[in-house]
Amino acid sequence: MTEGHVDQQVSEGPRLDPRRRVPRTDTVLSDPRLREAARRLGEAPVKSAVRRAQERARHGAVPPDAVADTAVTLLPHAASGLLPVVNATGVLLHTNLGRAPLSAAARQAVREAAGPTDVELDLRTGVRARRGRTALAALRDRVPSAAAAHVVNNGAAALVLAATALAAGREILVSRGEMVEIGDGFRLPDLLVSTGARLREVGTTNRTTPDDYAAALGVDTAFILKVHPSNFRITGFTRAADVTELAPLGVPVVVDIGSGLLAPHPLLPEEPDAETQLRAGAALVTASGDKLLGGPQCGLLLGTEDTVRTLSRHPLARALRVDKLTLAALEATLTGPATPTAEALAADPARLRHRAERLARLLDADGIDVRAVDSVATVGGGGAPGVALPSAALSLPERYAAALRTGTDPVVGRLAAGRCLLDLRTVPEPDDQRLAAAVRSAARG
Repeated sequence: MTEGHVDQQVSEGPRLDPRRRVPRTDTVLSDPRLREAARRLGEAPVKSAVRRAQERARHGAVPPDAVADTAVTLLPHAASGLLPVVNATGVLLHTNLGRAPLSAAARQAVREAAGPTDVELDLRTGVRARRGRTALAALRDRVPSAAAAHVVNNGAAALVLAATALAAGREILVSRGEMVEIGDGFRLPDLLVSTGARLREVGTTNRTTPDDYAAALGVDTAFILKVHPSNFRITGFTRAADVTELAPLGVPVVVDIGSGLLAPHPLLPEEPDAETQLRAGAALVTASGDKLLGGPQCGLLLGTEDTVRTLSRHPLARALRVDKLTLAALEATLTGPATPTAEALAADPARLRHRAERLARLLDADGIDVRAVDSVATVGGGGAPGVALPSAALSLPERYAAALRTGTDPVVGRLAAGRCLLDLRTVPEPDDQRLAAAVRSAARG
């Protein structure tokens, strides 16, 4: 090889190396689609997507002239790292998926409250007003037996505020059968003792009578606590005292119903509700807002005027208060149309089966191994243990579970008997085509 040939090869090498043809970052960022994304998402996530696209081009995974297109596909859906997910687990209130999905009315209310609002201002007088007054009024309207209401940031916080304000340095009477663990290792005794209150256990695991509470009453008794064991059931030789039996004992009765059911529900006859407990004589009811109520995460406190005033004026109430977005979503949940949770709970099993069969036919025509099967859904979220909700599902090979979960539009199902089940009771019908598209994408991948 002559010297001229060597020089020619050296001079052409960089031109032929595809890594040298990867466009500069500022050039890629000038793409109109990426400029718009930077306005919507911020510069950092857009630059990150560009860098990853450039790296793919350097390794030959994509051609250099496709870097901008690739960066667009790598952009996050939103500035938050939280991804929207299709809940096809058959668990209506799935804690890992954020429990209750908000209604369209609640989502709109959150969007409108995102800017400056009159959350603590009376626009007519120009003076400070009670925080969340319209949401609290809506809550009282839904529970007529509640003389007053207060809202904190979750259900556990509601119970902590009650124990701190009413029983710090005093005793709370609670049945041994109601000393529950509420999830993720948080145990009721630890939670209450942290407030400075003392717990006095009465009765036994399976049987606690009104006489057990009466015998334990003393000058240091602040209140009797009734806790709904919402994530387990004790059956057989059992006895539990109800509020009508405990209210005459002369001390306040606080009832933690947990699931946020405000009034009786025909499908959940054993699930306690706020209205019934207050009518029976409870001084205070605490509950979660993001369970059966179908609203945002918050803790509800409903009860007598004096009791709720004591709680709302305690210094801890400031640390536990909710923001304007939660108040907006809660009010829209209380006053708006049926929530997705309520619709899923009331879904017609025959209609669910029809949807499953229709989707199975469509996907089978694409050569996908799928069939419609009967299924059983649950309430979840620590509510209505043992209640089985007849449902229908798409049954796919087990390998689809991971592919659906990690797809561009994530779908979370459940595994049963070596198959991946996509339960339709937790999938709103308008999302059927979205679900089908995700399955087709998983089949191709």
